[in-house]
Amino acid sequence: MEILLALGAILAGLGVILGAFGAHALKDKFSSPYYAAIWETAVQYHMYHSLGILGLGILSSDALLGASSILSWAGYLMFAGIVFFSGSLYVLALTGVKKLGAITPIGGLLFIIAWVLVAIAALS
Repeated sequence: MEILLALGAILAGLGVILGAFGAHALKDKFSSPYYAAIWETAVQYHMYHSLGILGLGILSSDALLGASSILSWAGYLMFAGIVFFSGSLYVLALTGVKKLGAITPIGGLLFIIAWVLVAIAALS
């Protein structure tokens, strides 16, 4: 599925940019090492799931699994997970507003559901 490949590639590129930005431009801007670690966690999950979306794009074009709507849903849930999980952590790291931490588990749940859908697609 071309859209998942493009989305995964764009998100992976953005993950590299945000990782470099955090390591260089923001290195001295975080109010504590705690917030730098939060930024790193956001980048890690961002990249893991960007690669997951790329993988789903590849699997969707594979003859074994075909263009499964389950895989498409998994890819879009991973995208939403990046927005909620990593996005809330990026903003938390920059602002220190701890209430944003309440949004983060929504993204984590979306990641979990996406991976469960991948397993279902693989087993069906």
